[in-house]
Amino acid sequence: MAGTGEQVVRRRARLAALLADASTGALDTAGGRVSGVYLRSSTPGMLRLAVLVGLPGQLFRPWWRLHVGRPFPVADAYRLGVQVVLSNATETMRRYPQLAAGLPFQFGSVHVPVPGGAERLGVITVLRPAVQDAVDGFMDRDLLSRLAEGLGAELLALADGDEDAILWDGEPLCVRPPAKLPAQATAGRFHWDPATSAVRADDRLNALLGLCPGEFQGTEKELADAVAPGDAHRILAALHETAAGEPPSTPLDVRSQVGTPRLLDLWPAGVHGAAPAVGGVVFDPGPSASGDGAADLLPQGVFCVDRLGLIVYVNPAAARLAGREREELLGHALWEAIPWLTGPPYDDHLRGALVTRDPVHFHVQRPSADGGLSAEGDWLAVSVHPGEDLLTCTLVPASRVESTPEPVPEVHVPEDAVAAPAMTPLYRPIALAIALTDAVTARQVSAVVMQELLPAFGGRRLAIYLLQERHLYLAWETGFPHGFLAPFEGVGLDAHLPGVETLTTGRPLFFESMEQLAGAYPGIALDAHEGARAFLPLIASGRPVGSCILGFDRARPFSTEERTVLTALAGLIAHAMERAQRYDSEAALARGLQQALLPRRLSAHPRVETAGRYLPGTQGMDVGGDWYDVLEAGEGLALVIGDVQGHGVQAAATMGQLRSAVRAFALGDRPPDEVLSGTNHLLIDLDPGQFASCCYLRLDPVTGRARIARAGHPPPLLRSPDGSTRLLDVPGGVVLGVDAQARYPVTEVLLEPDAILALYTDGLVERPGADIDEGITALRLALSRAGGTARRGGRSLAGVADRLTATARHATDRPDDVALLLAARRRSAAVASGDGLA
Repeated sequence: MAGTGEQVVRRRARLAALLADASTGALDTAGGRVSGVYLRSSTPGMLRLAVLVGLPGQLFRPWWRLHVGRPFPVADAYRLGVQVVLSNATETMRRYPQLAAGLPFQFGSVHVPVPGGAERLGVITVLRPAVQDAVDGFMDRDLLSRLAEGLGAELLALADGDEDAILWDGEPLCVRPPAKLPAQATAGRFHWDPATSAVRADDRLNALLGLCPGEFQGTEKELADAVAPGDAHRILAALHETAAGEPPSTPLDVRSQVGTPRLLDLWPAGVHGAAPAVGGVVFDPGPSASGDGAADLLPQGVFCVDRLGLIVYVNPAAARLAGREREELLGHALWEAIPWLTGPPYDDHLRGALVTRDPVHFHVQRPSADGGLSAEGDWLAVSVHPGEDLLTCTLVPASRVESTPEPVPEVHVPEDAVAAPAMTPLYRPIALAIALTDAVTARQVSAVVMQELLPAFGGRRLAIYLLQERHLYLAWETGFPHGFLAPFEGVGLDAHLPGVETLTTGRPLFFESMEQLAGAYPGIALDAHEGARAFLPLIASGRPVGSCILGFDRARPFSTEERTVLTALAGLIAHAMERAQRYDSEAALARGLQQALLPRRLSAHPRVETAGRYLPGTQGMDVGGDWYDVLEAGEGLALVIGDVQGHGVQAAATMGQLRSAVRAFALGDRPPDEVLSGTNHLLIDLDPGQFASCCYLRLDPVTGRARIARAGHPPPLLRSPDGSTRLLDVPGGVVLGVDAQARYPVTEVLLEPDAILALYTDGLVERPGADIDEGITALRLALSRAGGTARRGGRSLAGVADRLTATARHATDRPDDVALLLAARRRSAAVASGDGLA
């Protein structure tokens, strides 16, 4: 039942309160810094962020919506119904490179599905400090599961049969995390019950109002008078609107009795009696926040931003450098009050400070009074220092920073010069950021820059240099004359070259013509093409990465907007390239590990022919957890295929452990169900934060009797000698590593002579946007057409394997690993092939 309008409002208020409570509870349980809850939306397959705690919603906008089929941990937790735990940035990069590309910081995370009967309701997600591994005192995972189960039960009770009531289609509700300030700090919470008019204030609010702990016993009117007597009418109106389900979109900016600014934030806080209750926090950035006025006297600009992005303190120097009055800044969102301090790559710096609590430092160009950017050289050095509840930011004119170079003098292009195509002002840094999301290697990042950056800005030449042991080495170049860049290979950081100095100073250098470049750097080698040049520093989180050089065919000016956009793009490229460098080195390790773990040759039997194929995915680290094996088991053969969740070193290492466990059980000739149960217990005991699917088959080569057990793995295919092919009905258990009590039923089938049995992983049959059943059907038809034996003039089993994997082998976009294992029983003993890794 939909209910009346009032009931709907109350139910939405109750929903928001439940989600806020669950998020803050998860934040405490996991020791996190940011938390939130994703819920199902009215769009099938789409999750939406409903509540976000500890981070301004604007900084998390790219992750407001997630499709359940995307390679993100939230999607996996929802789709598979298991916790996804990422202990640190390295593991995140290995398993979920797209998430690591968007949040390139040192943090760990946990993602817990919210159960809800036949279909899960959503996911609780927490970002928290990084640890060495998932078992290193990470968190109480059982408590997180119980918290998610409790939320699921409350959501179902709230829905009361109407699941549309707990769908979320709007923007996320942004909630401040519980304050961690001491009791004498200038922030306090209260709770108001409209049914009784009673207000309960915590000790911090009593201290803020100058009262003893527990002394305030008043009503909402007395609270409003105590907090801000001149704005009491606004506070009362906001309280009643919040009780009706319409809280203020931003905190109220009010004044205390002595005129100091205060912020009042309100939200629905549960149901008591006939009306929803209201929770609130009062923040007073007065003498305590400003160090008894000391910060007001500092020559450098100082301002504070809370964890929802609101400016709560500004000293006079900061207001002067920002070009605004203090009243125009206090209580306003940073994105509205100082817009030139936000957007790429500055949002990345703020995200990093909030998520990791490491200070960040960067430069920003200040706009002039008319709204445009100031003259060349009018830059500010910005430092962001995170605290428990606030970001403290400082602004200093860049001229006071020693590393800031003198501005390059303006040189006007001759009137008879033909200008190059102007850089499109509509091109935004976010376009490159989106394109860089899927680039995980240094070559992929360089290719994206070439494809996205040069066409958008009319450039013809590109060179990217990376820093290694205080020398710059060319990583990518296009458009320059052959051999022209060779003399610059390996130059040291003391060289007087623009590509070096842009990195050492952190300042971009723009030259509108070759004459200007030659005048600034006498004697520098010039290529044959006369034109403008831009030298951009690649600096990620204050660490030098390299330099990017853009070349243009003709002389041309650079507008202030173009300079700003190019500077922002350089920051994005630097972060992507830094990730790529780490990724390239780890990928080499992972590939070597996986090659060592996969079988070179399969165990053979005179009456059984086998063939196996493995293809790594083309996205991410190109290594994963798929494996297959054939080994002796008593008088018969054991065939096994499996798929460990995720990619990278961790997935490959877990795969190796499972392969060894299966081998040990198989050599003891244990039944298939005991093999999977034993391996399941081993994976749970190892607790790598991963799970795996597996299909295990015990074959008697003489009789053809095969006994099969599955653990969340796609069912086998069987091609009969007459060419008919069917999907075997093999009941299975849950994936390995989830339920210690899981059972794996055994199914018996007969493998006739010249029949072909096919075991495969989902990478061979899954396609983006298509149902997996369609892929299995396509594989079944392909197997039916591809059968036959070499002795009968058809294809060998190795040839069948090649044909079944041909499409995947030649695909440029292979999102997942592919593994295939074929087995055929012969009519008489003959030399059988044990075709191994391809």
